Amino acid sequence: MKKFLALLMAAAMVLAMAACGNNANNGGSNANNGGSNANSGGNTGGQSDAGNTNGGDSTGAVTLKIGGIGPLTGDAAIYGNATYWGAQVAVDEINAMQSDIKIEYKFEDDEHDGEKAINAYRSLQDWDVDVIYGCTTSAPCLAVAGETFADRYFQLTPSASSTDVTAGRDNVFQICFTDPNQGVTAAKYIAENKMATKIAVIYNNADAYSTGIYEAFAAEAPNQGLEVVSVSTFADDKNPDFSVQVRDAQSAGAELVFLPIYYTPASNILKQAKDIGYAPKFFGADGMDGILTMEGFDLSLAEGLMLMTPFNAYATDERTVTFIDSYKKLSNGVEPNQFAADGYDCVYAIYEAAKKAGINDGMSHEDICTALISAFTDSGFSVDGLTGSGMTWNTSGEVSKEPVAVVIENGIYVNM
Repeated sequence: MKKFLALLMAAAMVLAMAACGNNANNGGSNANNGGSNANSGGNTGGQSDAGNTNGGDSTGAVTLKIGGIGPLTGDAAIYGNATYWGAQVAVDEINAMQSDIKIEYKFEDDEHDGEKAINAYRSLQDWDVDVIYGCTTSAPCLAVAGETFADRYFQLTPSASSTDVTAGRDNVFQICFTDPNQGVTAAKYIAENKMATKIAVIYNNADAYSTGIYEAFAAEAPNQGLEVVSVSTFADDKNPDFSVQVRDAQSAGAELVFLPIYYTPASNILKQAKDIGYAPKFFGADGMDGILTMEGFDLSLAEGLMLMTPFNAYATDERTVTFIDSYKKLSNGVEPNQFAADGYDCVYAIYEAAKKAGINDGMSHEDICTALISAFTDSGFSVDGLTGSGMTWNTSGEVSKEPVAVVIENGIYVNM
């Protein structure tokens, strides 16, 4: 009888443990449907009730929760939506693999505003996020980076290129070129290819991105034998009138106008230069990417425009073609720009680092942060992506990869 009772009690304990296991594994399975913006599934392995820990799914895979932040609405929405959709393509590919890591993905709108970016970050914390992907633009990213550093979340931005974003923060990394890198590279490229010797610059002195590139360009130009004959500024990308800046470049005899700005003001500059019969060479940075898909823009104005971008959407290699096809299906036919490709590469970089670091279902977000920092800065770690092959990172969070210069010919990018 005692033996029978003992067996009965043991069986009851096994059943109770199995029931607890099922409840833990199912908990939080609806979390991916919450939030005010964009959410994406993978395997929805439950979060444990202990807080922000990785939960495994029924196949034994680890679920990594990646939370993105960027402008889905407002004047900078084209950039935020590109980083959202680009990352989504990578999430879908990874979750379709036979992999031990699955990804849950949620994206919050910051409207290109620092305070709203903080609110988005708080929302992702409530979702028990493991890794922060973003922000898309520099000013909001700077605000969030201070929070993730204090809270010890690993953060990877696709396109916030200001060096202030990573300065003094070991947990924040970039997949885009830094502003100084772009400025120095532009000066060297113009000089080495003998494009011009007399240069004008028009930049936004109220924008960290634009100012950072300009300052680096201005410092490097004399070293490359370039003479900057005109420098003019503006303080609002919505400014419709650039006649003063354009005429100053023309009267100074500038052979090339360097535009370290976003494509919206650049489109007005190109039109107003044409209106007064001024036809220098125009050279932009990666913020120029997207001008060909700008609604209502006269593509003929961009003919001959040169820019630096890590991604050519008109390339014909298999990975690029596959990405573009998947991206257009998600975005209802929108063409991807380099921000989209940066987002795609961010997710793969996080995924590859998570594999290298051995992320498991018992790690807190602080543990994950430490592990990913170690993986990203390991001398043997590199990532092949759409925006670069063999990408590596230093301890300052900056990426090392080669920029690509393109020229617009007949409405498409052509590698130079």
